[in-house]
Amino acid sequence: MSTTSPVIKLSNLELVDGTRDEKYGSRYAALSPLLRMSHLGAGYDVIAPGHRICPFHNHHANDEFYVVLEGNGTYRNAQGDFAVGVGDVIGAPAGGRDTAHQIINTSDADLRVLVISSMREPDVCEYPDSDKFLVMAGPQDARTFRHIGQ
Repeated sequence: MSTTSPVIKLSNLELVDGTRDEKYGSRYAALSPLLRMSHLGAGYDVIAPGHRICPFHNHHANDEFYVVLEGNGTYRNAQGDFAVGVGDVIGAPAGGRDTAHQIINTSDADLRVLVISSMREPDVCEYPDSDKFLVMAGPQDARTFRHIGQ
């Protein structure tokens, strides 16, 4: 039987380049599979200057929790923009468009963030800026269903 360490050193992770264009994406590592967790999502994102992890969005089924580990940026939500930096924790509860959120690296250095989420399925995400929606089921690295509509 193989064993997996319950301890991960973030500095030793091999990051996946999830950069989609000049505006969206990050280098990231999905931590939950490495820690053999299936009911709690955990990820580590390194966001380049000027980038956002993803578009302004809300989840109907899942809460998200962010911890800023390094750097500075802006947390955008339906209430406005908030400056964030090292040691800040951010809560993005599940809900409608009034819970939409986004993290933006507005600095000239990398922004490193720990992302934790519930893992309820299916989930529906709305993207208020583009009036699109996403319905998804299954873990991030092995979706069993994914549909984007408008």
